[in-house]
Amino acid sequence: MLDDMLRSLPAYRERLDELTGRLQDPKVLANPREARDAGRERQRLAAVVEALEGYERLTHAIAEAQEIVRGSDDAELVTMARAELEELEPKMDEAVREARRALLPRDPNDDRSVIVEIRGGEGGEEAALFAADLFRMYTRYAQEKGWKVEILDSSPSGVGGFREVVFSVEGPEAYAHLKFESGVHRVQRVPVTEAAGRIHTSAATVAVLPEAEEVDVAIDPADLKVDVFRSSGPGGQSVNTADSAVRIKHLPTGIVVQCQDERSQLKNKAKAMKVLRAKLLDIAREEQDAKIRDARRSQVLTGGRNVKIRTYNFPQNRVTDHRIGLTIQRLPDLLEGNIGDLVNALREADAQQRLRAAV
Repeated sequence: MLDDMLRSLPAYRERLDELTGRLQDPKVLANPREARDAGRERQRLAAVVEALEGYERLTHAIAEAQEIVRGSDDAELVTMARAELEELEPKMDEAVREARRALLPRDPNDDRSVIVEIRGGEGGEEAALFAADLFRMYTRYAQEKGWKVEILDSSPSGVGGFREVVFSVEGPEAYAHLKFESGVHRVQRVPVTEAAGRIHTSAATVAVLPEAEEVDVAIDPADLKVDVFRSSGPGGQSVNTADSAVRIKHLPTGIVVQCQDERSQLKNKAKAMKVLRAKLLDIAREEQDAKIRDARRSQVLTGGRNVKIRTYNFPQNRVTDHRIGLTIQRLPDLLEGNIGDLVNALREADAQQRLRAAV
């Protein structure tokens, strides 16, 4: 398969040069959608070319060293070639994996920013506190990646947690990194409100939606019911004297979104529409996936959002992702946003799964 792809490498390079030229064309740059699509295709193609060139270089280097070992009468040169083979050959498996991974069809949403919704589940105030922990974890991770985080809507609890928090994460490949976070996150720890020191189990749900652009989803204003109201804080008290909060209902689907974090009604409406577009895009994606629903259910990383995906066990200082059987014994570090190893393990498991399916 890879040797066949190597024969296509000149065509890949030619296409990459063509895309680079298009992105320097003022006419293309004047069209945001065309420039965005060309930029995304160039980024994907550059990864393919880089991976195939790495495989090609390694293959040639190994072949040259093997030729020296087989045919040279120079003992010193043969010794050097054998030493080079000892260094190069162990790298071949990884080079093959990288090339195959680059050639796998990409999720078209991987390059998008995301909308993340975290809701406290079973466990009352403790679940709300855990929702706040998860929000902080993702915020710290996003900051480490250089992404921008913006709260779109929130419903604080009385003890510093969140009954619900909705926020955007804007940055390259945000969806590719965070899409496997959707599901039920379970926590086992002694709540701050527990005087007897008993361990409680609580949960929060996370939904990660690729952010939709206006060109992705057509929304008829006649299909919207827009209400305005005064923002409220913990306990329901008013935090704004003007009707700046916005609630939007999409009548055809019954989806309701709201935003009350800004003092400006227009800003709150814009944020609410951003969430609505993401939800409608998610529905469209679900409908597109209907034909392969059975296949998706058999895959470990594509469970529904009501599926328990991870347990955070404080007494044992461990986080376990149940989909790939991975346990990490540094829970506080992960909650500080250092989830890169976990994210990478999930992405690798997904790639390996798709590679097996492609064979």
